[in-house]
Amino acid sequence: MSIVFKAFLFLCVGLQLDTHDVVSEPNTTNSPNFIVILVDDQGWNGTSVQMSDKEPLSKSDYHLTPNLKKLANNGMRFSSAYASAPVCSPSRYAIQLGQTPARLRMIRVGMNTNHINHNTPFTIPKLLKKINPNYKTAHFGKWGIDVDPSVLGYDESDGITGNKDGGFDYKNHKKQWRNNISEDPKKIFSTTNSAIDFIERQADDNSPFFLQISHYAVHSDIMMREATLDKYQGLPKGKYQNHAGFAAMTEDLDTGVGLLLDKIKALGLENDTYIIYTSDNGAVPMMPPRMRYINGSNTPLSRGKWDAMEGGIRVPFIIAGPKIKAGIESRVPISFSDLLPSILDIAGNKLPQYDHLDGGSFKKVAFKNGKGKVKRNNDAIVFHVPYENGIALKRAHSAIIVDNFKLLKFYDNNQLMLFELNSDYGEKNDLSQVLIEKTKTLEATLEAYLTKVKAPKWQPGIHWKSKSLEKINSFH
Repeated sequence: MSIVFKAFLFLCVGLQLDTHDVVSEPNTTNSPNFIVILVDDQGWNGTSVQMSDKEPLSKSDYHLTPNLKKLANNGMRFSSAYASAPVCSPSRYAIQLGQTPARLRMIRVGMNTNHINHNTPFTIPKLLKKINPNYKTAHFGKWGIDVDPSVLGYDESDGITGNKDGGFDYKNHKKQWRNNISEDPKKIFSTTNSAIDFIERQADDNSPFFLQISHYAVHSDIMMREATLDKYQGLPKGKYQNHAGFAAMTEDLDTGVGLLLDKIKALGLENDTYIIYTSDNGAVPMMPPRMRYINGSNTPLSRGKWDAMEGGIRVPFIIAGPKIKAGIESRVPISFSDLLPSILDIAGNKLPQYDHLDGGSFKKVAFKNGKGKVKRNNDAIVFHVPYENGIALKRAHSAIIVDNFKLLKFYDNNQLMLFELNSDYGEKNDLSQVLIEKTKTLEATLEAYLTKVKAPKWQPGIHWKSKSLEKINSFH
């Protein structure tokens, strides 16, 4: 049996499932609340929560986030959690739809998305309402998707918002990295107030809810309160993280998170609410960004935002709530495609099963001791970056993670790199010439998946700003 055929069989296990509803009968009792706090451009080590027990540098050497530490102490840290892409919009689509950007053919910011069925019934809000019609749903902050949130099933929202709504000025590159004083930096506090108002109303009505708060922080332009900046200008800077304004913005964001957590406690909702905290992709490795550098802010991870190296896709991830084992780390790899099935599994005690679902539920992992495995239709986590980006590696590439092995494939010369992530999340020890069969199998599995979902395929000259990337040749 050929390696390609074996990989294809491996890929297709479980894909013969018929599409069906999540639950046969609505459940209008014991429906928990869900709050997803999605921050922007925060690295794995961007907070003062040590994500990995064995890696001291998995927390910041400068930033202070005391409220997030409280959440982590009450919840579980997933130290091998991955955004679905090293840039924002594809990751945001993956959360809502439970599918990879490769399958969605949505692989960078600002591309045409008319090919995506935004009216699909398979979104988090719509499926939760199928479990319990009483669920109320809201999204506040940065949306980053090309239709109004109501199309995906949200009852309330700020509409179609993007970076510019949070104070990002892409025309003024230098200004992005300067310190800009604001009493409501990146709309941290006004967005939090909208969320709190929504929660209070649902508590009054005794309605279960799903709320996603997508902060504009800590994306540039860098903004912070004056007092917070003064604090960090007086603190010793870190070896890898040393931007006082960025550190101040990070703590202002944490203050907003604290206001939300305090409100949940004051309303007596702690025992009925799951809170998930994560970031849409890894941090910018250098401010201002540049392609070549030795050690960036994501150290010990390699590189950062824009690349499918660990610094671009491994992100902080904390979940707290009923039955979650508190104060421990899980090393089980999860991705944003897993959020939809996990939330539905927790809400309805039944997994959704349909052909185009890439994610699986991590409920059992979170409810037990943080160990086990997430069962997916496709037993792999795939990243697809089929274009060149001048401020990143400037090489089109894809990656696949199976268990704790990661394969990177670069399309300009078909270079392969293999890493064992348990011992080498800095991606320094390439094992592709040592574990040759493993490398061939993972490459074949990656190619089989990209072919099956008709992912866009790189061609010479295809770069970050190329028009209609979704129309370039696909993996047939």
